[in-house]
Amino acid sequence: MEANKYLNDITEIKNLMNRSSRFISLSGLSGILAGVYALIGAGLAYTRIKSFSASNYDGLSGRSTTLWGTDVVKDLTIIAIAVLVLAVFTGFIMTLRKAKKSGEKIWDSTSKRLVFNFLIPLVVGGLFCLVLMQQGIAGLVAPATLIFYGLACVNASKYTMGDVRYMGLAFIGIGLVSTQFIGYGLYFWALGFGVCHILYGALMYYKYDRN
Repeated sequence: MEANKYLNDITEIKNLMNRSSRFISLSGLSGILAGVYALIGAGLAYTRIKSFSASNYDGLSGRSTTLWGTDVVKDLTIIAIAVLVLAVFTGFIMTLRKAKKSGEKIWDSTSKRLVFNFLIPLVVGGLFCLVLMQQGIAGLVAPATLIFYGLACVNASKYTMGDVRYMGLAFIGIGLVSTQFIGYGLYFWALGFGVCHILYGALMYYKYDRN
């Protein structure tokens, strides 16, 4: 009996230490919804690009005129921002609800470190993508967003659930592969931000949220 009590005390202390150093209120459902938003956004982007290509097809050369520098870029930017805002808002609301349910503070030193470490690669990646577009290397924008988002997840994973690290590595892998298939970036983007987020969110919900 004494041995069991000692082991239980050690386990409880370990759990308390883990909770104090890691933000564990991330919602699995928010990951699923973020993936759904990304797939819807990718579908809208695909439709917009396809309609532009069909109306700007050069029958003599057999090529479509480039979409960069046209209104299509503005439309794609609006779609991307809308997906981002919806994902962030949904994630915040669901994480807030889960944190209140578990009695965890949503904004403390741990969550601040989580956000800070997540934003460093994300902001750098965003600036890098702007440079790519400025230099006319738009084909690498989709791979770059996947790679830098993956790096952001890996960098932030030490302050939250360890599963985030594996999702980040998956994003990095998809991004690197997509560099070899320039012109198909939207498909890889949908695979990463859509399918991977849904699978990750489902896994998190199954492991942590069901109870």
